[in-house]
Amino acid sequence: MLDVSGIVDDSIVDGPGLRFVLFVQGCPRHCPGCHNPETLPFGVGTKMSVEEVFEKICSNPLVTGVTFSGGEPFCQAVSLAQLGRKIREKLDGVDIACYTGFTFEELLDKSHSDAGIKELLEVSDVLIDGPFVCGKTSMDAAFRGSFNQRILDVPASLSAGAAVWTSDGNWLYEDDTGMASSRSAASGA
Repeated sequence: MLDVSGIVDDSIVDGPGLRFVLFVQGCPRHCPGCHNPETLPFGVGTKMSVEEVFEKICSNPLVTGVTFSGGEPFCQAVSLAQLGRKIREKLDGVDIACYTGFTFEELLDKSHSDAGIKELLEVSDVLIDGPFVCGKTSMDAAFRGSFNQRILDVPASLSAGAAVWTSDGNWLYEDDTGMASSRSAASGA
């Protein structure tokens, strides 16, 4: 069962293409200036089954991607991993992106003792990681709230055991391409 804050059936701002966005309810991070403060409290969202959400995703045949946002998706990792597996099995070519206030390194460390986190990482294509930082905001930050957040290729990061920036040009603005290639993703800068 998922605790859902909201759903956007056809977003063009939460990743490239036409995306289905699931905003989960609950986040322990409470970043100052959070873009979605209404999603912070736990247990006050709408309860929806994985199947209900999956049916909503399938109702729009134009969707090219699904984005998990929040709140903090990794607080509901088991259910989101189940949803991600259904998407993988049934919706050919639909990518999965996940926003998180945790860094990839924090999640990787937690994944050793939390199978849900590991499974959610394994079904994700892209991870936008790191806390929102007010002093690092810019309208030029592609699909991110602040420049400290990274857009990571999850399969490559899991394979390397370290954060790897995505090279998918659909996720990066022109300035990001140079940033991604000229600095270490591990620096988080």
